[in-house]
Amino acid sequence: MKFHRGNRSDEELYDIYNQLVYPRYIEEKMLKLLRQGRVSKWFSGIGQEAIAVGSTLALDADEWMMTMHRNLGVFTTRNVSFEKLFLQWQGKKEGFTRGRDRSFHFGSTEHHICGMISHLGPQLSVAGGSALAKKLKGEKKVALAFTGEGGTSQGEFHEALNVAAVWRLPVIFVIENNGYGLSTPSSEQYVCENLADRGVGYGMASKVIDGNNILEVLDEISAAKKYCVEEQKPMLIECKTFRMRGHEEASGTKYVPQDLFDYWEKKDPIKNFENYLIEEGILTKEKVENLHASFVESINKDVVLGLDAAPLDVDTELEKREVFAEHTSVTTSTEGVDTEDMKIIHAVKDALHISMKKHDKLILMGQDIAEYGGVFKATEGFVEEFGKARVRNTPLCESAILGAAVGLSLEGYKAMVEMQFSDFVSCGMTQIINNFAKLHYRWGQNVDVVVRMPTGAGVAAGPYHSQSTETWFTHTAGLKVVYPSTPEEAKGLLISAIDDPNPVLFFEHKALYRSIDGHVPVGEYSIEIGKANKVQSGDDFSIITYGAGVHWAKEYAQLHPELSFTILDLRTLSPLDYNAIREVVKETNKVLILHEDNLFGGLGGEISAWIMENCFEDLDAPVFRCASMDTPIPFAKELEDNFLAKKYLDVKVQELLAY
Repeated sequence: MKFHRGNRSDEELYDIYNQLVYPRYIEEKMLKLLRQGRVSKWFSGIGQEAIAVGSTLALDADEWMMTMHRNLGVFTTRNVSFEKLFLQWQGKKEGFTRGRDRSFHFGSTEHHICGMISHLGPQLSVAGGSALAKKLKGEKKVALAFTGEGGTSQGEFHEALNVAAVWRLPVIFVIENNGYGLSTPSSEQYVCENLADRGVGYGMASKVIDGNNILEVLDEISAAKKYCVEEQKPMLIECKTFRMRGHEEASGTKYVPQDLFDYWEKKDPIKNFENYLIEEGILTKEKVENLHASFVESINKDVVLGLDAAPLDVDTELEKREVFAEHTSVTTSTEGVDTEDMKIIHAVKDALHISMKKHDKLILMGQDIAEYGGVFKATEGFVEEFGKARVRNTPLCESAILGAAVGLSLEGYKAMVEMQFSDFVSCGMTQIINNFAKLHYRWGQNVDVVVRMPTGAGVAAGPYHSQSTETWFTHTAGLKVVYPSTPEEAKGLLISAIDDPNPVLFFEHKALYRSIDGHVPVGEYSIEIGKANKVQSGDDFSIITYGAGVHWAKEYAQLHPELSFTILDLRTLSPLDYNAIREVVKETNKVLILHEDNLFGGLGGEISAWIMENCFEDLDAPVFRCASMDTPIPFAKELEDNFLAKKYLDVKVQELLAY
């Protein structure tokens, strides 16, 4: 291994050695503690330290780094204290996640480190978003994301690189190619000679480097940063290295041929650099021993503090409260305000326009939303007014765009992502379920994103453009789910959703876009998220519903003037307005829950269970549900009409009244 010091002084080289060796000493201590049963799990980066340390030294402290299992050197080089790291690994309240997540599944906004999730690929897209934020600010900065060779097989790798290339984002993608994805060798992961070759397919500069040579890593990442900033383009760097331990310690290394260990042991990044510095007269064996003793003493002290830390004091209310970033949603008065007649799609457009003017860091992203104005024309004319930097057409990369929205949040931006149809969100479920919903709960970083979800049937669009997908998300803590039924609600709730610093899934029924008119207050106003609306009051029974169901219920009331019933429009599906639900149960003592979604697993089941558990004494009949058939949504109008809950409403009402 050859080292080229360039114009670095002896002091600089010695400091690099310090940074390189410190994580190795920590690892050696952690392995001892693991054998003693004093820590539960460990992912070792022994043999790969040069990549993490060299990459970190090449970047500024305010440039985001997206880390993986074996990037301890990023944290130590960014001066994250070992005491706090150890408390994190022990699951203590003083750790970064307060015991809510383990090992390296955390981040630190203070240190500009965004930690991994187990799905491995999503952090690549998040890096794109943070780089986009720096680009929008006019800062000459990059973001850097690590992945392993196994992670390059994931779709997120393709999407993240494609978006970064198309949008000319200053991102450095670093592949730590250590030869194995858990136990699967590279020969069973890919067939190209070098993973860096894939960069050509994205029109992206790429390079293969020796990941065990600390000075080469430092020089090449520094050069990549210069390139990315000057050219405003991404770069792909493959670091050839080796994993000297198992994927994690419990998995062992029996599947690795001994000759590979023998070969790579000679390429140990620390021993080789140490020998070089001794040859250069910068280090002596005595200096090495003194440094070792100093590090060991410091590490042992921090370990004692971590092992002596108090057990977790569980606070149930705190656990619930910290799922979301603090925010107070309010309904503003519109009394005396002029109104104008609008359809829902125009109310949505008005809310977006007001929010774009109100929040100069609000970025709109989605397929065909710029010059074309979106397939439903919700953003028509926006690109001419706000520019392509803020109104961004996206490739068909739902997951990468949702990940980019997370990255924008890291830098204090807001994002609105339009799913062309809510059905397509299935391509981005990992980002929503595992990043959006859990980031604040895990390490306090909010995700300031609204995902607009054109949804629902009634337009003969078939199984892939008509699904009711709302309950995919109501089950997931950390997401707010909003579903307006009128133009006034659509505008006020969307303004509230964009103001909210938490992730909001905002459902807009396609069949209602241009079929429903309403008087909408002029100018800015908001409607509180989490509050239902009583559409009408009656005595015989209550219908609890949302979305198209509100209009089915109102139409049913017109067709049956002999019946007196309450209609409660939920408006927000998560969190539910349980007070309003309890109130209508007490008022009429009979309840029908109506929704367009399938019966099995629909929101009606959850609401019904809550009513039975909390309002049983107020009921004069079981809670009835009216929902759509438990089949995919068919295309032909006759079949679609037969599928939808609306067809079965009268039957269910009569059953309820007859009980």
